[in-house]
Amino acid sequence: MLLIPVVIALVLGGIRVKHSVDTWQAADDAVRVAELVQAANKYASDAINERDVSVIPLLKGERTAAAVVQARRTTDEDAKAFDRAVARMPQNSGLLRRVGLVRAGEKQLPTVRANAFTSRLAGVQTEESYHLVQHPLMEISNELGFGSNNQASFGRTLYAISLTQAAESLIRSIGTHLLAEDRGTLAPGELDTQLASFRSYAYLEKVALQEYAGAGTADDMARLRKALTAAAAQGEQQRADAAANARAAGRSYVAPPDLDKMVGEIAAGRTTAQLTAEGITPESFFAASTLGFDAYRSIEVHLTDTALAGARDIADDARRDAIINAVLVIASVLLAFLLAAWVARTMSRRMRRLSASAIEIAGQRLPALITRLSRAAPVQVDPRVAPIPITSTDEIGEVARAFDHVHREAVRLAAEQALLRGNINTIFTNLSRRNQSLIERQLALITHLEDHETDPDQLENLFRLDHLATRVRRNGENLLVLGGEKPAHQWDRPLPLIDVIRAASSEVEQYERITFSGIPEAEIHGRAVTDLVHLLAELLENATSFSSPHSEVRVTAVHLPDGRIMLEIHDQGIGLPAEDFAMINRKLANPPTVDAEISQHMGLFVVGRLAGRHGIRVQLRPGGEQSGTTSLVMLPDTITYRTAAEEPDTETLALAAVTEASSSRHGISTASFIPQEAPPLGLDGFQGYEAWNDRPADTPPPNRDENARTPRAKGARSRRRARRSPKQESSPDVSRSAPPWGTVE
Repeated sequence: MLLIPVVIALVLGGIRVKHSVDTWQAADDAVRVAELVQAANKYASDAINERDVSVIPLLKGERTAAAVVQARRTTDEDAKAFDRAVARMPQNSGLLRRVGLVRAGEKQLPTVRANAFTSRLAGVQTEESYHLVQHPLMEISNELGFGSNNQASFGRTLYAISLTQAAESLIRSIGTHLLAEDRGTLAPGELDTQLASFRSYAYLEKVALQEYAGAGTADDMARLRKALTAAAAQGEQQRADAAANARAAGRSYVAPPDLDKMVGEIAAGRTTAQLTAEGITPESFFAASTLGFDAYRSIEVHLTDTALAGARDIADDARRDAIINAVLVIASVLLAFLLAAWVARTMSRRMRRLSASAIEIAGQRLPALITRLSRAAPVQVDPRVAPIPITSTDEIGEVARAFDHVHREAVRLAAEQALLRGNINTIFTNLSRRNQSLIERQLALITHLEDHETDPDQLENLFRLDHLATRVRRNGENLLVLGGEKPAHQWDRPLPLIDVIRAASSEVEQYERITFSGIPEAEIHGRAVTDLVHLLAELLENATSFSSPHSEVRVTAVHLPDGRIMLEIHDQGIGLPAEDFAMINRKLANPPTVDAEISQHMGLFVVGRLAGRHGIRVQLRPGGEQSGTTSLVMLPDTITYRTAAEEPDTETLALAAVTEASSSRHGISTASFIPQEAPPLGLDGFQGYEAWNDRPADTPPPNRDENARTPRAKGARSRRRARRSPKQESSPDVSRSAPPWGTVE
């Protein structure tokens, strides 16, 4: 009950703290932007001031004049200050784009300085070239305005006053140029170009002032009027001081008109002599224009300083709010958690007992009982459940009783499902045993017909029918495995491994594609013969079914020093993805419960069940060649042992010789399937696949004295007859159902 309001308070408090932190971050970014704009405006003002003060010295050829050197030094220092501000600015796309334009203009500045007021940059080209740096710097002002009522209007106002200052600077520079330059040296039409530029920048200044008036507030306009009035008063004072100095020196002095009059006279194209006669000299014009330039500059500085101070105030307030909000939220949440813990302690004892019991039932007792029901007959498992040890009659006790009821219902349903599975297994078993009886009778009849048939073609058909019946018998035995039944009959004596493999291959439809090599002299315990034949038959069937009908399926084996035997079944199919190998091997190691999915992988399920009966390990691995799959079957020493004879029998030697010769013709060496040297004792020689340990230390040695019999070789004689004439005499064989061995005899 307390968790919901605590979480809500935590979420709302977190949102508030995040908002404060975001505001703090945005204000801090605005501070750095304001510092960048401040540095950019100073850089731009000093750059165009460098141009203006350099006009007269450069026109006179004094390129190393003190005024020029000092002005350029000031500009270079501003450039360094701008670089430091750029390093601290927020890395957003707008600022990066504007700084990129400034960098492009800065690359041109050394060339402009070297060619200023020469034949390479004649007329007003020098004045206008400085805009490559000044104009991008001026445009950075548009990024200002955080915390103002109208961010766009604030940036527009600052940009307008910067544009006014730039126009005033161009008027001062070009006007001084026109007054100081010898017009007789100008090329035809060059004077007209300079005058046209002068008039256009005078007009631009008026347009910029109108833009400032439209974007600025009443306070902005009042501040501008005050600055211009102060500049006009300072101009009057300068003219009065100049007149007094002239009278004291005994020189005549013609008072110049106001700045607007000077601009008009120069724009009208009056000669230098005419302008001088009116008191319009380079010095008087530069001084009057400088007053306007400084007035605009003061407005620009005020706006940038105001923006910087406002951003800093907002950043300080946001920082303080973020800290206060964070402290309040943390304190509130901590208090709420302490209160919740105190309330919870009054009722937690029985809740903990209920929770622990429920977790034990859900995580241990119920799964364990369901597992026992799924693995044993339902009548062998006690389905009763122990109730949760809570006897109170309050809400917690009612929950405990309800959980006991759910527990009992779950156990009841699991028992019913187990009974249903048992009934299904019984059906599988009954059907399989009925079919097995019929198939055995069918095999006996086919054998009788084979014994009395003399027509080779008809005998071949009987052999084929005998082989199909044998395969049907194996499919019926799969039902017995699904039902959890073991073979009703077993061999009463050991059987050679080579005969077990032959019997398994005889039950495969494409048995003629199966070849053996390197099968060691070993015998399989009688109790495991039937299941091992069945297991190998399933694997061989899989190998032949999923590989080319023109390829061979090779079976190799090696006897390990610790008594185990490793069988390998190699095919040349298309192979499987790595995840499919992992899934198949997982099911082989731990066969799942019988369900609908078993129908999709019945062979894997049967192999896993058969292998689990005798401690056999089965795994599938990618083939070692270009493609295909290798099935590994590790036979434990509990079911295998060496025969008394050390040398292989004649038939095995012939099999290995023929296979080796066949492999040599195809460029395949059988040595690649047989280990070159025995691995150390305790290792299985296949650690590249997996380190297997099949038998625990306390497993008793295999019992070699079990006596049992099973008629697993109903069709064996007919298999051997397939490669001889009907007149030949048949001999007994213990294999389950051997194929025609003409390919390896």
